[in-house]
Amino acid sequence: MFKQLLLILLLLMSQHSFSDGPKGYPFYSFDEAMKLAKEQSKPVFVYFGRYGCGYCEKTNVEAFSSAEVKQIYTSHYVLAYVDSESGKRLRLPTGERITERELGTRYKAFVTPVFSYLSTEGKKMHQIVGVQSKESLLEADKNAQVLLSKAKSL
Repeated sequence: MFKQLLLILLLLMSQHSFSDGPKGYPFYSFDEAMKLAKEQSKPVFVYFGRYGCGYCEKTNVEAFSSAEVKQIYTSHYVLAYVDSESGKRLRLPTGERITERELGTRYKAFVTPVFSYLSTEGKKMHQIVGVQSKESLLEADKNAQVLLSKAKSL
């Protein structure tokens, strides 16, 4: 009986080993998002989360449920979701192969959630950490847009 329960528990856990971005948003893998960003000449918004992150879920409910946030973020950015604990491999624009966990380390996403605003080349322009509200995501977008426009004018 114990072995059967253990087997069921392991099977259930294996089904939940990956995490996704907020529902209803077109989040891509990091490597796909970087390709699209180049094609569309749009910056990238990277959501570093992980399975079981209560702060991520709180942000998804409180901020990403907003129609205004959805409209602004889907029009201003190519969206990428990275599971900061995942061993899933991806290919950087340079051709280098790394895991999502290693990508999180490179972008200093040591806790979750972390939201990074990147240029089309992958340069971090702005970053916010922790639970976000609708208002804080809208303010962060304004700040990121200023930094991105300054970078384009250089």
